Amino acid sequence: MTIDITREIDVKASLEKKSCFLYGPRQTGKSWLIRHQLQGYRVYNLLDSETYLKLSRSPQRLRGECKPKEKIVIIDEIQKLPSLLDEVHYLIEERGIHFLLTGSSARKLRRGGVNLLGGRARVKHLHPFIKSELKERFDLDRALNHGLLPSIYFSEEPEEDLEAYIGTYLKEEIAAEGLTRNIPAFSRFLEVAALCNGRMINFTNIANDAQVARTTVHEYFQILKDTLIAHEVSGWKKSKKRKPISTSKFYLFDPGVARFLQNRKEVRPRSPEFGELFETYLFHELKAYVDYCSAGEVCYWRSVSGFEVDFILSDQTAVEAKASPIVSSQDLRGLKALQEEKKLKHYVLVCFEKEERSVDGIQILPWALFLDRLWAGEYV
Repeated sequence: MTIDITREIDVKASLEKKSCFLYGPRQTGKSWLIRHQLQGYRVYNLLDSETYLKLSRSPQRLRGECKPKEKIVIIDEIQKLPSLLDEVHYLIEERGIHFLLTGSSARKLRRGGVNLLGGRARVKHLHPFIKSELKERFDLDRALNHGLLPSIYFSEEPEEDLEAYIGTYLKEEIAAEGLTRNIPAFSRFLEVAALCNGRMINFTNIANDAQVARTTVHEYFQILKDTLIAHEVSGWKKSKKRKPISTSKFYLFDPGVARFLQNRKEVRPRSPEFGELFETYLFHELKAYVDYCSAGEVCYWRSVSGFEVDFILSDQTAVEAKASPIVSSQDLRGLKALQEEKKLKHYVLVCFEKEERSVDGIQILPWALFLDRLWAGEYV
């Protein structure tokens, strides 16, 4: 049902230049992307047991099966068989083949001794749907409550599918990959961590609430990042007049997954929970933009004295999210404090007002208009 939806990322264009690792959480559409952007090329799907057994027993078969004139080869779920990367390395060097290597976890590939191709492959990330991909099919309430994973966004039973998705994640990504042996403890941590979505990380408090050691919490957060379920957002440290806080925040990769893990029912506009998920969604769009367009990074800013701005985009634009139809002067405090630093080009408050306006150099923009301008490249 998503066959007519064009994804923002152009994998084929990237592959024509160089090999690529394409990472993305499960069900973001990696296999669909391969079928629709890379038709006709050789594909090895390591989720297929026959293909996995064949190549695990004899990785050198890859060398024998790839024809001399082949220019692009795809290996889906490469993290299941990292030993193949030695053969990939050889074929890149000796035959000039460009490989697309997809995966839903980077953890096994980061362990010592794994051949990461020494810079011979770029790293790309695939995210859940963004507004510009869905066009007229985009619905903000659906996006916030059920998320933007393709199979769940279009599902007739999104709550059941979200429940199954979390179960699959714990079963396949965590247990089957051997990332941790204590699945009950990790499950408790996951629920506690979800309640901290969009907040500064306090490892001690999370350890107490999840009933695990503080060192274990550090390891569990790393698992979330390596399996692409959460993104760490660093504190922006370039302010001088007001001392910045450097503690990181983290955001789950999808607002629907965040809401489900928080055990919240459907959220409604003007509720605090709606505002939190709107901020998570806005981060998702910003993160997808910087990854797809190679546009730097997303940070946040908070001063020791308590001023805060939700996002700093590529050292160029300060972005504050407010799920409100009326913006007050109080909502502008953080942006005005950051303005005094005179370090950024744009100061934007993204909200639910109907019309664009400006207050003391701060743009107040309807959220949809902001996203249009973001993807048009106006803020980097």
